[in-house]
Amino acid sequence: MFPIAATLERLTADLTRDLSLFIPELILCGTIPFLLLLRLLFSTKTIPLAPVALAAVGTALVFALRTDLPTHGGTVTFGGMLLIDRFGLSVRVALLAYLLLAIPLGVLTKIPDREDAADFFTLMIGATIGLMLMTSARHLLMVFIAVEMASVPSYALAGFLKGRRPSSEAALKYVVFGAAASGTMLYGISLVAGTFGTGDMEEIAGQISYSRTQISLSAFAGVLLIFGGILFKLSAVPFHFWCPDVFTGAAAEVGAFLSVASKAASLALAARLIYYLGGTGVSHTNALAVLWAIIAGVTMTWGNLAAFGQTNVKRMLAYSTIAHAGLMMMTLTVFDYRAVPPLVYYIASYLCMNLGAFAVVAFVRNQTGSEELDTFDGLAKRSPVLALSMTVFMLSLLGLPPLAGFAAKFQVFAHLFENAHRYQHGEIGVFSWLYTGLLALAAINTALSAGYYLGVVRRMFLDTGEEAKAPLSVPFGGRVILSVLVGGVIALGGWWNPLTEQGIMAAKSFQHKSAKQKRLEMSQEQ
Repeated sequence: MFPIAATLERLTADLTRDLSLFIPELILCGTIPFLLLLRLLFSTKTIPLAPVALAAVGTALVFALRTDLPTHGGTVTFGGMLLIDRFGLSVRVALLAYLLLAIPLGVLTKIPDREDAADFFTLMIGATIGLMLMTSARHLLMVFIAVEMASVPSYALAGFLKGRRPSSEAALKYVVFGAAASGTMLYGISLVAGTFGTGDMEEIAGQISYSRTQISLSAFAGVLLIFGGILFKLSAVPFHFWCPDVFTGAAAEVGAFLSVASKAASLALAARLIYYLGGTGVSHTNALAVLWAIIAGVTMTWGNLAAFGQTNVKRMLAYSTIAHAGLMMMTLTVFDYRAVPPLVYYIASYLCMNLGAFAVVAFVRNQTGSEELDTFDGLAKRSPVLALSMTVFMLSLLGLPPLAGFAAKFQVFAHLFENAHRYQHGEIGVFSWLYTGLLALAAINTALSAGYYLGVVRRMFLDTGEEAKAPLSVPFGGRVILSVLVGGVIALGGWWNPLTEQGIMAAKSFQHKSAKQKRLEMSQEQ
């Protein structure tokens, strides 16, 4: 249980290397007390905190991009708690890029004001640290710590709009559901760690493969409980109830954070867990794959059906988030390295188009005081910039070419089709039917989603409302942010190769077998 002298010496010797790979997170960790001290020692009118936060995040992003990693596999750090590899790095870069856009967006939309800037930025940065740890977690204890580090600041962000009953209600609901999910996950971790005598995910997978027997009922129940906590973060059915209410009560900027950053890290964590368990070859893992596929299909369908009839744009986008989470989950039904490129591409595309949609909602809200769908009537005449930007984001979320949403969905569909063909004549032919069914369901859901995505576009260009409404203006900084996001949507839809190549490089992280796994396989053969 406790480290011996040799282990402590090894940890000390590796500390310099481990810290060098952890520099982006260390920069963000140092930024939090620095921002709070600036707010304490100086007037916020004298020293604006947004440029400080932006500089720190930009520096962290530069160090992340310059991280030197092996082509195959990754580097195990901090005594096996974290695995720094190209897959985790790609998601970490996406999270930092999101912060670079979200911080100025919050400043432009005046969430927060100058007095609350330090609180808002530290909460966002703190949650992002937890999300970055989720992408690299290799030990079940680190999984729980990372999820909690990401969740607790998110609860505060949901209720950040002080004095508003919907915001307070959103935070309360999020806390209650989140506490239940955390307790469930912790109990699952205790069951799995107690059964196998370790929390190291690679070691657990090795024990299952080596024994060639089915895992015990308690361990399987523990795995299900752990995935239950992840499904809560993904707002997947049946753990989705918090999502629409929280998105409706929280600020649009917070909704964007929960829908983009949180889901990117949760999918990365799910990919790691499924990778370690999916290669064990026991029937329990096949049952887990079927259950995951069913949840993914139901999540996508429920999200799209529930989005119809919504009169609040944020609530509609919340159900849209649930639907897209279900589609991204489909790539992980039977996980191998082939699932990484479409997943990485979808995460990057979703960052641009969903953050852009919430940004437009925030700009409209600031000038009209409303986030209802009626507010978008005749928006093309009142603000062509906002209307054209929202049209690009809606069409991309729908998946029309030549936008990023089409490229992302096409790669997911191609992944489902290839796997259906690959399993057609295999030992578990049921997966061929499973992937075929998921492919058909995804296509049907894409057609269904056109109803509410195109409905927003119709209102902006064809409906004028009951009376003429005042024109809306967009600040210069807002035009820059919207231009960057629209440009990202168009670029990712037109030029697939750069990001696809990064996804292929990230996939090589899962094509590597450790020395421990090789020894176990050799023991099996003997």
